[in-house]
Amino acid sequence: MTRPYIKRLSFTLLDSITDKDPMVQEQVCSALCSLGDAQPDETLHACEEYLRQHDKLAHPYRTKILRAMETVLSSHIHDLDKDTAGAVILLATSEMTRTKELDCDWQQAAGSVLVAVGKRFTNQVMEEVLSRFQPGMLPHSSVLHTLANLSVSNAFDMVPFLPSILSTMLPMLSMAKQDALKVVFCGALQHFSESILEYLANLDQAPDPTVRKDTFGADIFGAYDVLFHHWLQSRDAKLRLAVVAALGPMSHLLPSERLEEQLPKLLPAVLGLYKKHAEAFQISKSLGQILEAAVNVSSRTLEVQLDALLVALHAQICVPVESSSPLVMNSQKEVLRCFTVLACCSPDRLLAFLLPRLDTSNERLRVGTLQILRHIINSAAAQMEAKQPFILSSMRLPLLDTNDKVKRAVVQVISAMAHHGYLEQPGGEVMVEYIVQQCALPAEEPEKPGPDGEDLAADSVRAVSIRTLYLVSTTVDRMNSVLWPYLLEFLTPVRFTAALTPLCRSLVHLALKRQEAGADDFLIQYNANANLPSPFAMTTRLLVVSSNPYLGDGRGAASLRLLKVMHQNIHPFLGQRWETTMPMLLEYLDEHTEESLSLKEWEEKLLMFLRDTLAVVSDNIWICQLSQEMCKQLPSYSGTPQEKNFLYKCIGTTLGAASSKEVVRKHLRELLETARYQEEAEQEGLACCFGICAITHLEDTLAQLEDFVRSDVFRKSTGIFSIFKDRSEHEVERMKSCLILCYGHVAAQAPRELVLARVESDILRSMFQCFNTKVLGIKVETKDPALKLCLVQSLCMVSQAMCSSAQASSFHFLRKTELVTQMMEFIRAEPPDCLRTPIRKKAMLACTYLVNLEPALEEQTQADVVHSCLHSVMALPPEAEGGDGVGREPLYLDTVCALEDLLTRLLRQNMTPQGLQIMVEHLSPWIKSPRGHERARALGLGACLLEFFQEHLLVSTLVPFHNLGLLVGLFAPRCADTWTTTRQKAVGCVYSLLYLQLGYEGFSRDHRDDVAERLLTLQDGLVNADPTILFHTCHSIAQVIAKRLPSDQLISLLLTVFESLGDPDKNCSRAATVMINCLLKERGNVLLEKVPEIVSVLRAKLRDTQEEHVLPAAQHSVYLLASQHCEAVVSSLLGSPLPFDSHTCALWRALAVEPGLTAQVLELLLEKMSKDVPFKESRAFLLGSTADRVATLLPLAATCALYEVLSAPSSGTVVLELYPQLFAALLLRVSCTVGVQLPRNLQAKERRSTSPARAARNLDPCREGYPQQMGHQIPPYTNSSAVDALQALLLRSGSQDMLRCVELERGWELLKTSAGHEDGVAQLASSMAKYAGPRLPPVTKALACTQNSVYEIQRVTSTAFLAELLSSNVVNDLMLLEPLLDNLTARLKDSSASVRRLVLRGLANMASGSPDKVRAHGPQLLTAMVSGLDDGDEPHSPVALEAMVGLSRLLDLVEPWDLRLVLLHTTIRIRPFFDSEKVEFRTASIRLFGHLNKACHGDCEDVFLEQVVGGLVPLLLHLRDPQVPVASACKFALCMCVPHLECAELAAAFYKYLQEGRSVHFGEFLNSTCKHLMHHFPDLLGRLVSTNLFYFKSSWDDVRAAAPMFTGFLVLHAEPEQKTQVDLEQLIVALQLLLKDPVPGVREKAAETLGRLVKFA
Repeated sequence: MTRPYIKRLSFTLLDSITDKDPMVQEQVCSALCSLGDAQPDETLHACEEYLRQHDKLAHPYRTKILRAMETVLSSHIHDLDKDTAGAVILLATSEMTRTKELDCDWQQAAGSVLVAVGKRFTNQVMEEVLSRFQPGMLPHSSVLHTLANLSVSNAFDMVPFLPSILSTMLPMLSMAKQDALKVVFCGALQHFSESILEYLANLDQAPDPTVRKDTFGADIFGAYDVLFHHWLQSRDAKLRLAVVAALGPMSHLLPSERLEEQLPKLLPAVLGLYKKHAEAFQISKSLGQILEAAVNVSSRTLEVQLDALLVALHAQICVPVESSSPLVMNSQKEVLRCFTVLACCSPDRLLAFLLPRLDTSNERLRVGTLQILRHIINSAAAQMEAKQPFILSSMRLPLLDTNDKVKRAVVQVISAMAHHGYLEQPGGEVMVEYIVQQCALPAEEPEKPGPDGEDLAADSVRAVSIRTLYLVSTTVDRMNSVLWPYLLEFLTPVRFTAALTPLCRSLVHLALKRQEAGADDFLIQYNANANLPSPFAMTTRLLVVSSNPYLGDGRGAASLRLLKVMHQNIHPFLGQRWETTMPMLLEYLDEHTEESLSLKEWEEKLLMFLRDTLAVVSDNIWICQLSQEMCKQLPSYSGTPQEKNFLYKCIGTTLGAASSKEVVRKHLRELLETARYQEEAEQEGLACCFGICAITHLEDTLAQLEDFVRSDVFRKSTGIFSIFKDRSEHEVERMKSCLILCYGHVAAQAPRELVLARVESDILRSMFQCFNTKVLGIKVETKDPALKLCLVQSLCMVSQAMCSSAQASSFHFLRKTELVTQMMEFIRAEPPDCLRTPIRKKAMLACTYLVNLEPALEEQTQADVVHSCLHSVMALPPEAEGGDGVGREPLYLDTVCALEDLLTRLLRQNMTPQGLQIMVEHLSPWIKSPRGHERARALGLGACLLEFFQEHLLVSTLVPFHNLGLLVGLFAPRCADTWTTTRQKAVGCVYSLLYLQLGYEGFSRDHRDDVAERLLTLQDGLVNADPTILFHTCHSIAQVIAKRLPSDQLISLLLTVFESLGDPDKNCSRAATVMINCLLKERGNVLLEKVPEIVSVLRAKLRDTQEEHVLPAAQHSVYLLASQHCEAVVSSLLGSPLPFDSHTCALWRALAVEPGLTAQVLELLLEKMSKDVPFKESRAFLLGSTADRVATLLPLAATCALYEVLSAPSSGTVVLELYPQLFAALLLRVSCTVGVQLPRNLQAKERRSTSPARAARNLDPCREGYPQQMGHQIPPYTNSSAVDALQALLLRSGSQDMLRCVELERGWELLKTSAGHEDGVAQLASSMAKYAGPRLPPVTKALACTQNSVYEIQRVTSTAFLAELLSSNVVNDLMLLEPLLDNLTARLKDSSASVRRLVLRGLANMASGSPDKVRAHGPQLLTAMVSGLDDGDEPHSPVALEAMVGLSRLLDLVEPWDLRLVLLHTTIRIRPFFDSEKVEFRTASIRLFGHLNKACHGDCEDVFLEQVVGGLVPLLLHLRDPQVPVASACKFALCMCVPHLECAELAAAFYKYLQEGRSVHFGEFLNSTCKHLMHHFPDLLGRLVSTNLFYFKSSWDDVRAAAPMFTGFLVLHAEPEQKTQVDLEQLIVALQLLLKDPVPGVREKAAETLGRLVKFA
């Protein structure tokens, strides 16, 4: 049966080879290969027979079959019998020659089959192929292809056939007329020649070692003659390339004399092909082979052809490369290989050809020539060694080239030269200099496409040069003597600055090598090397460039490392010291990045290093030489201001260490005369230099400045005529600015005791002499802001120097007032709307220092200073701070700090309550400003002043703090400011004021008052912007104030706070009312005489303001009225128009002040709410066309009123008493408002409403709006929803946790929608059971009465609530279980399916709420659930679904005997749901099946095993269900089923793959499952396969695809003897049908399974 069976399977698969989907075709081929792996001979026979029977099968499909046959043959060639091989050979030969088309896939596939067979059956294949390769007849092209491929794949067996093949082929060449056939002949000759060469190269392994090249010479030459003389001249490009590809290997087989004879013609012909073909790889490869053959025979023809060869090959290298494809790159390599061959035989002529071409205008020619030159330097080193000087001299011209491509090529050539000793020759230094020049190119080199669109190399010239320099320095030992110390020459020239980092790294490496060699090799002989930089030049250069350490790829660290290595060549004393100091600098750089490094700190470290170095050297001559070199290098840094600035500091440091005054004066004078005053950075640098120098040479420094001011240079610049020239005027101002700065730095740096004596007589006089310009004796005020800034900055430094002097207290500064006035003029001149310059800051700092000096400022002058400074900072727009204050500008922060310092310094002059009040009065307009940023600034300054006053308070006698009330009243309302920073600062101010009062009362400074300390805890609450929290905090603050304020200060405080009722900031106005009420409540008993005044002020403020927060007093009247006439008040208020306005809402809340009144109001409202029907059904609703239900007004108004009353905090005690009635009524009210519309008149009001507050609170009868703390200051207009009232009830009853829990679960939103109402009720019940359990008995009693309600929705709501309670254990604790079960069971007969469904859900909830009680009620519960399975006639009844879900929950808890009674019925009843179209039914039924398995044990296992086996296939297949819940349920059910099968391996596989949350590799899992099933339960094969057949027609694609895969794995692991269980005919027919399935994936799996059926052969 084997052969017919395999044939049928094969034919079934082969019939599907024509499938339109490529993946299915591939799977069919794979299945054929699987058949072939098991039964190669039979499968090959079947394929052979199929192809013979289906002559008209399209070529693409025949090709796939032949490819599959080739795969089988390749794997099983050694298992193949001779007969099968013969049949395959005949078929393949026939297929290969059936069509005359050339080079089609079909023929190639057939030829590949022959090649695969030929690896073992060479003679049989050759016999059949040669039968179609007869003399005198042109063979089929595929025959030639096959012979060629056979020779390549099996050279040792094929070469013996080649003499006869060649002799037969030779006459055929002249018969070939078609170019395509000629191409095939050429390819065959090429492969034959390559095989022969391979055979000859491995004669020691060949079967016949006697074979010689001569054997083939004549035939190869004959073929060569035809190919070269006839076919090479063809117009067909493909043929020409095929000819030249063959001529390459053929040339090695030509007799020597024949090759020599043909070369004069062959080489020009091949070279001529370059002009005809754009793709030159094959030409270049063949040419290289021909040249190698010519060199092997020592041909003299090459000398004659050399020029032409060089020209042609050079052109190939220089041709533009349009892509970097492997073919193009390989072509370039082949051309370069040709040059290597020529370089080895004719080096002189090659160089004579190449080097002149370096001088050409064509960029590509230059680049190409350099590439060739680099290649032959590396590949023909021995031949080029004697030519080194010549090559070096020829490179001078390319060094001048500016083209980037040429530069890259030159660098690569120099790199090659370095490795082969070229640079050791004279002229090598020029090459090194060139590399350094390229290293110094800009770091961001532009890389633009060339004019022909050619892309430049990825690496820039600079990057390539840097790598080359480092590699040559570190890896080429012979270059050490060339580079050392020559590279030092490039350190100081500015043009090599960008190359410093690579230079330093290379020099460090070279220096270390020299040190290892010995001291003599390392020490530099400067006399013998005039071009080398001196030690002073080197030190200066490396130190200065280190000031910006991360520039240029980290040149700072590189420079310092070189400096450290060079210490012996700089000064002999420095080695030991630098070994200690230098690593610290390098470590500092390693710890930072460019972003984190402070340049100022880094420069200071370098200057400290310089000072330390100068101290170690301690040689005046050496120091003077260093300073001279530093001054000499100054012009070199004009393009780098930061480095030049640092060099100035270095000069100042060096001059400061010099002991020669003449040298110091000379250099200072030169610096003043040569400075570039137009550069701002240079001004700063020069000034720093003079300041540092003045530390040790003050007299000389001032003398040089004075001399310069008097010199002709300065006078000439400031002449009268220069004023009328803009440029000259600008230059003069810059020079003046610099000189003023110099004086400032001198004063700041010089010794304080020396400066004080010279400040007025010399420093200030000279500064103002430079600042003030006189024209014709008239003083002209300068308008240059830079000059002003320099003056202010210098005055600040001078003032600071004077203040820090030890003699400052006894110093009488005559020009103090003049300078202060000048500073104020500068400040007032600044633009008020922006902060661009630090003039304000510097001027205020100067004034801060000046205030300390004698004489003291006059009172008016002091007031002007405060006013001007405040206005200059406070009035700035908030943008000056950096937007919203989050990212403030540093300049703004510095300016504010300067202002704080100035104000505190002025306050210190008058440390009394009056002095403090004066300063605060200056701030008062800004504290009350309508602009928030101005208030915040003012409070910040106020807090600063109070803290300062408190810290420096000294009370010698007990005196009253007479203005405490006024000051507290100013700051206290700000505790509720809209700006957070203002609020916190205000509390801080009050805190400070209270402690000031305690200080004046005699308490010590470290005394802590518990009442006042409470303010600090309250301060944290002010971070929250919630008005409720703010005003509560303000109330607490007022309580603290009331406890600590003296009685005589109370009225001034109240009067001040009354003024804040009209504050432009509404928060502050409200805070004022809170504080007034608190103060009146706490301290009103002492205000008897002041009451009329207070009432008068209060009435005036009520008239002036219409703010709502002023009106609450009216609520008290309503309370009094309702205490006497409660029902009338309630009825009247209920008659108010809906929605209630803010006043009405406020009045409702006033009724909750007193518990007795509140209880009456709530009972009346409950009566009103239930008195009328909740909604009316429109006529359209009754007719069934639409669902229009309209709310009735009275219950709606009562619901809104309930919300308002319940919102009042004082209603809490009454709410607790009436909680059950309120909760039940409101919950049922919520149910009656779901889907209910407003009356039309109220809908119109809603549409007309434009107020945002109104729009936010609509009149939806069942609207959810979380009541924020229920202490809202602005009552909602339309808070009339039942959900709102229910929320308010929970919150007021202390059920915040319950409220929050429902909110987190979105229960309130669900509660008000028809779709989610039941879930919302369930969440409400669950949260009540969790957080308010003790309240459940009366609530359930109230809800149980609704069983007979006429409204279905009320029955549904109450049932949902009671059902959910059973999920909590609290019902046991409260003895509610039995009543709840009885109530719910009674509802099983309810006419509403929703009620019955909810009853089942509630009964199932016992599994989680009272699991220990389930056994006792097991029969009752199971009976209810089973009856639910049979509920109604609807096939997908929601009651049945609920029953399945409930049973899943209960099964583990009931008695086994109770379960056994319903087990089989339940299993049979749920089985049809496995394949239900509804996902929830599939999920529930499968999961219930799993639970039934889990719960089943004991006697019922035998009964249930049959169900397990029957459910195995559906469960496994539904793992591929498109719905994730179904697949998850299948995982669970399978894990529960597997113990019944009593197979440990299968159970282990299930637990491994089916873990919840783990993705299943279905194929791998199914394979493992089938393996264990077939191993342990082989008798189940037939049943499992037949069940799978049912799912071959599944409506789900993935399941339909999984079924044949399941079947295939079963077959794969079954034993052959089990095939009797399977109806193979039925199975194959079914798989055949699946092969026509519309889904490609299904067809794939069907084909795969067919391939596995070979098992049953």
